[in-house]
Amino acid sequence: MQHLLSKGPLLDPSGVLSEAGYATALVKTYDRNAIRGGKSRIKEWDYYLIHNGKYAVALTIADNSYMGMLSASFLDFENRTEKTLSPMFWLPFGKTGFPASSDSGDIQKSISGASGSFTLENGARRLRFHLDKFDGDSAFDCDILLTDVPRDTMVIATPFAEKKTAFYYNQKIIAMRAAGSFTIGGVTRSFDPADSFGLLDWGRGVWTYDNTWYWGAGQGVVDGHVIGFNIGYGFGDVSAASENMLFVDGVAHKLERLTFNIPQTNGKEAYLSPWTFSSSDGRFETGFTPILDRAACTAVGPLLSDQHQVFGYMDGTLVLDDGSKISLNHFLCFAEKVHNKW
Repeated sequence: MQHLLSKGPLLDPSGVLSEAGYATALVKTYDRNAIRGGKSRIKEWDYYLIHNGKYAVALTIADNSYMGMLSASFLDFENRTEKTLSPMFWLPFGKTGFPASSDSGDIQKSISGASGSFTLENGARRLRFHLDKFDGDSAFDCDILLTDVPRDTMVIATPFAEKKTAFYYNQKIIAMRAAGSFTIGGVTRSFDPADSFGLLDWGRGVWTYDNTWYWGAGQGVVDGHVIGFNIGYGFGDVSAASENMLFVDGVAHKLERLTFNIPQTNGKEAYLSPWTFSSSDGRFETGFTPILDRAACTAVGPLLSDQHQVFGYMDGTLVLDDGSKISLNHFLCFAEKVHNKW
């Protein structure tokens, strides 16, 4: 049994998570002023991933208290290449002005050589980004509109066993329709809402120092239906609920526990070898054929970020709440393992 969140404040008067569990909307109210876990530990971000079958763009604006960043990635699935640039800014401590909900408020940030904005426009989401020198001297520009926000989303409120005032409040909005374009060095690529989708990873919380998480998501069309999924663990103490969900035409189907079975060679993860995913309830049993590892490892003093976001194709069977099945065949998605000391 997994606990369904009720409406109310996210934190109690002592700054402890009032309730752990999951929901399909932001039923808990996030208030930065209620946090008691230390101002330097607050982390807030919005991350968008937009793709079709050929290429993808990922955009992030983050305020992690002692540092923030504007990050853009271009992923070319046909040529199996990627480029990421993440210029940082220092000591924002919330001055970036992230809204308390994904349903209202805008984010706009400019630093030397880079700017980004995520704005709400009549129920749609407009994503604009610019980097002066993204690939050598080539600039990056994008203007993307996400529409058709699904009825249900994945929401989870998670405590950390090591620290009472630490928590993670997270929403994943999967499989919005995407339109627009991005340009790198004079070459423009477009997104058509007929085959292009975007997701939002909306994160707010107070994190402990050393964490390893696993996250995966997919979005696309299967037999005329818009299919999405969110899978993962490692985001704190998930004993109250998992963050695993399937989505069919915007309607959520809740899953139990999942395991990422990443192959190993000589004791190390072989990220570009075939993976499998298994589930405690037997409702998510799939294989995964990687084509691209967006790997990045940054270590500065006591800080570490070791990321492997692996894109590829999933094949297997998903089982919905009513027992009906969906077969995935060469379904584009990603799965990642991230180790942070932050």
